[in-house]
Amino acid sequence: MRLTHSISLATSLALPLLMAMTGPSLAAPLQLAQTATVIVAPTAPPPLREEPIPPPPPSSVTTVWETGHWNWTGTEWVWAHGQYVQAPVTQTAQTAQMTWEPGHWMQQPNGWLWVEGRWR
Repeated sequence: MRLTHSISLATSLALPLLMAMTGPSLAAPLQLAQTATVIVAPTAPPPLREEPIPPPPPSSVTTVWETGHWNWTGTEWVWAHGQYVQAPVTQTAQTAQMTWEPGHWMQQPNGWLWVEGRWR
């Protein structure tokens, strides 16, 4: 199942509860503030594949390698190759202190929820 919702930060904190209450029967997207894609799969993703990590691109901005992962299309699992992720550019030293939190699948009562990777 692939559901698309527009969510605000406050609403995103309640998303697991919303998904548990509505379950797989939720057919129409909810329209709220910011756009984000919510993906819920009915089964656990297959085991991760091993991929060689290419050399990082030349850049003055911090980059990290995000390993590949499985995407749920609504009918099947499809492999998404790993990629380099660039830290946001800020005017402070904050970027140097940021760390990458990789995307991952999280088990929920109604399936498996994809949590996007993000800089913290």
